[in-house]
Amino acid sequence: MNHFPSARCVGIALVLLFAWGTALSQDGSKAIPENARAAYGGWDCNRGFTRTNDSCTPVEVPRNGYLNSSGTSWDCNRGYRRDETGCVAVKIPPHAYADETEFREGWRCNRGYRRTGDACTAVVVPANAYLADSTYGKGWECDRGYRETDTSCVPVRVPVNGFLVQAGDDWKCDRGYIRQDDTCAAVTVPAHAYLNAAGSDWDCERGYERAGGRCDALTLPRNAYLDYSGSDWRCESGFRKQGAVCAPRAFVDGSLRELRAQHIAIRR
Repeated sequence: MNHFPSARCVGIALVLLFAWGTALSQDGSKAIPENARAAYGGWDCNRGFTRTNDSCTPVEVPRNGYLNSSGTSWDCNRGYRRDETGCVAVKIPPHAYADETEFREGWRCNRGYRRTGDACTAVVVPANAYLADSTYGKGWECDRGYRETDTSCVPVRVPVNGFLVQAGDDWKCDRGYIRQDDTCAAVTVPAHAYLNAAGSDWDCERGYERAGGRCDALTLPRNAYLDYSGSDWRCESGFRKQGAVCAPRAFVDGSLRELRAQHIAIRR
């Protein structure tokens, strides 16, 4: 038995498919307006046209303008900026240049000048300073080793046993010294102590606690051990801290229960 379709059936199917495709093509062409092209889900206007309801109208590019990358709108040429009438020439003041990134006015001041209204004024750089690249602030920064004071740069006075910070406008003391007014004073480390990580103070050794300007040895009661800090103690398992001693936990719990019972009896 032959399970394949006959040549006659195949021919009829091809004719029907062709007719259906032709009908779809004709219907689709009627839906696409002039100056447009078929696109996924419908149609898009050709470059230089923009969609207006169900049609494509030409993009009217004003004088000194050009079609932008989308092809559906326009931008102004360099040296012009957009307003409600079209593209108008940018009025560039002395010591300035055209800049398309400045959407509001279309110009920037040259290096060494700052914007003042619609003009560019020169930045006055004091002694021991240099022009800054930023567009905000005074337009200048002090050299390393100087700090800003109003409109000038004054030297940073680094004391003995001190050094300039990375920014170069202040100083810090060397390790083992602490800042006191305009000097660096030596840190006095008492017995059983050492300089801390910052280097401007000291901590007591493990087993000692700070008491004013000295380190006193910790007195550990029986059944106690130094805690992680090394400057205090805890009770061993089965004991609880009670004042300056470690009391058995059962004794402490029993005492508390007795006190509670006495308190309840008194209230009654």
